[in-house]
Amino acid sequence: MQELFHNIANFVKEKFPNQDFIPLHAPVFIGNERKYVMETLDSTFVSSVGSFVNRFEEMMCEITGASYAIAIVNGTNALHLALLLADVQRDDEVLSQSLTFIATCNAISYIGAHPVFVDVDRDTLGMSPNSLSAYLKQNAVRNEDGFSYNRITGKRIKACVPMHTFGFPCRIDEIATICQEWNIVLVEDAAESLGSYYKGIHTGIFGKVGTFSFNGNKTVTCGGGGAIVTNDEELAKKAKHLTTQAKVAHPWAFVHDAIGYNYRMPNLNAALACAQLEQLSPFVENKRELASQYKSYFDTLNIDFHTELNETSANYWLNSLILNSKEEREEFLTFMNSNGVMARPVWELMHHLSMFEHCEKSDLSNSEWIADRLVNIPSSVRL
Repeated sequence: MQELFHNIANFVKEKFPNQDFIPLHAPVFIGNERKYVMETLDSTFVSSVGSFVNRFEEMMCEITGASYAIAIVNGTNALHLALLLADVQRDDEVLSQSLTFIATCNAISYIGAHPVFVDVDRDTLGMSPNSLSAYLKQNAVRNEDGFSYNRITGKRIKACVPMHTFGFPCRIDEIATICQEWNIVLVEDAAESLGSYYKGIHTGIFGKVGTFSFNGNKTVTCGGGGAIVTNDEELAKKAKHLTTQAKVAHPWAFVHDAIGYNYRMPNLNAALACAQLEQLSPFVENKRELASQYKSYFDTLNIDFHTELNETSANYWLNSLILNSKEEREEFLTFMNSNGVMARPVWELMHHLSMFEHCEKSDLSNSEWIADRLVNIPSSVRL
C-alpha cells in the first residue's frame, strides 16, 4: 500500500512541479487583479459602493443566466439572506444534506430554524431526489394553509437547500419538481459550483434563490465574497435593501424600515472578483483537463475517481477519490500529508456534530459510506 501511495504522490507532484508542498486548492492571480485593485484604491471607493460592485453583479448575471445578482460579503451570509428571502422563520424546518460544509446548517440556525437531513446520491455526492421524496412521503403532510408540515415534529417544512458538492451538479431538476409538489422553497447552494452546468443550465438558477461563494479556496476568489442570484425582481430589490442595513434611500437622513444586515460586498473585493471572473472559463477548462488526466491515471490503478454525470458539466472544484475503506482513507491521508501533498477527507457529517445530532433525518447510508471513503486531492489551476 505504501508503494501505491508513493506512486500516487509522485504523479500528483508531476502535475504541480517545482513546489515543496502542494496545497489542495490555491488561488491564481494572473489577470487584471492588481490593476483593478489599484483602480479601486485610487478611486477611494473601497467599501460597498463602487463601480466594481455593479460590474461584478452584471458579470454574475452573464455567467449564470440569472436576471439579477446581488454582491454579498461571503457565502455564508448569502445563504442566510437567501433563507430570509424564502421567508424561513424561527422553528421552521429546512431540508438539507448531512454531507455538506457547516455553513449550510449555520445559516439555517441563524434564523432559529432547524435542519432536517436527507441522504445524497453516491454518483453526484449531492442531495438524492429519491431520499428527499421518500422522506416527505413518510413524514410530511400538506395542511389547509398550503404548506407542508412534519408529522413527527409538527413544524412547517419551509425550504430545501441542496448543495452541488465539490462542483458536481446534483439532480437539481428532480429536486425542484419535488419541492414544487410539496410547496417547499428551493434555495440552491451553489457555493462550490461556479462554472458548472446541469443539462446546459448553470447551477444556482433552478430555485427561487441561488448562492455562491468566493472564498480563498474557490475556483475564483476575491478573498471572501459571495453572491445571490434570482429571477425574481422583487426578491432582488429586497435583497439589496436588507444587505444595506435596510436603509431607506435619502440624500442625508438615516431611516431604516426593517432589521437589516451589513452584507454588501466591498468594492475592493469586487475589483478582485471581476478580474477573476474574467478568467473563469480558462480556469474551468484548466481544471477539467487536470481531472481528465487524473481519471486516466487512476483508472489504471482501479481506483474510483469521481466524475460528472453525462448530462452535466462540472467545474471539478475539488477532485475526489473513493477508497475501499475508512482504514485505507486514513492511511492515504497520513501518507500524502506527510509527503508534501495535501489531501483532505470530506467534512464531518452534520448529524455527527453535537449542535445538530438531535435533528430529524432520513436514512443516511450513502452519506456515511462516502464520508468513510472519500478523499480530496490537489485541484488548483495549474500555471
